[in-house]
Formats: sequence, structure tokens, C-alpha cells
Amino acid sequence: MRDRCNVPAETVQRCRPLAALSCGEVRHGDLAAGHYPNFMAKDPETSVLYNAQCPVCSAEIAHYAQYAEDAGLPIRFDDLHTDARDRWGLDADTAARSLFVMHDGVLLSGVPAFVALWSRMPRYRWLARIVGLPGIRHVASVAYDHVFAPLLYRWHRHRQDKTSAPKSEI
Repeated sequence: MRDRCNVPAETVQRCRPLAALSCGEVRHGDLAAGHYPNFMAKDPETSVLYNAQCPVCSAEIAHYAQYAEDAGLPIRFDDLHTDARDRWGLDADTAARSLFVMHDGVLLSGVPAFVALWSRMPRYRWLARIVGLPGIRHVASVAYDHVFAPLLYRWHRHRQDKTSAPKSEI
């Protein structure tokens, strides 16, 4: 079964597995053609795009970022609500629907993104190996893509709607 990315189908295509990782998605255009933007040359080989306004996402990524910093790992963490998102070529709504990881010019989303991130962190490589197994990867992808990511996205939209709604006078 195909791993599903929350990016609209017209903006993604299937890619070959990245090393021993499960297959994810890659954008059409420069990245799909193998032409990488200039920022890839000077940036860490692994970057994470996440929603810092999501309490669950923020807590998990804060843990990974602290671990990466303490271990001296070359992983960059970008909040989708900052100018850093411009490097990713994703609009804010699309970026808020899933975790995205860019590794060696390949854009991964969902469970393949988590597996890529965990495989770069020695403490979590065992988890990457287990979740990367075909049967487990499939179940984890279905759970993430159809339950957890949509739930977190709805929660995100609800928080946005509450903060942007005009306050009525009492």
C-alpha cells in the first residue's frame, strides 16, 4: 500500500527509498529533478519542519532538538510559522498537516519523516528500525495519516479559529 503524504497529489510524486528508509514523497520541480536549492549546500543534511503552535508537536520536537543539540547532531528544526518555511516550498496550511523532514534533498512526510529523523539520532535508531519494518510501518502510517495527523491538524485549526475570531462585546 502507498504511503500517503498530506501534500496534495499534484505537488508530489513517489520516490525511491532513501537508503534503508521507508519511501516518502518528493516535490515536483527542482528537488524532483535532482536540482537542489543553494541553501542545501550550507545547511545541515537533515532539517525538520514542524508546527510550534501545536503543544504536542512542540513538546516532542523540543525534546528532539535538545537531544540533537546536546549530541552535536547536524539537524535543523524550523517552525512553520517563521520565515524558515519559505525554504521548504510549502504553504502554512499544508505544512501544518504533518511533520516534514528534508534529508539529502528528499522531502519526507508523516511516518517516513519520523523514521528519517529517528535514524539520524543514535538514541532513537532502534525505534527507526522497528517502525521502518514493512508491517509496522504500514500500521504506523495508517494510524498517523488517518488518525493522529488529522486530529492534530483539526486541533490546530480550532486554536487558530479561536484566536482569529472577533471578540464580542459583553
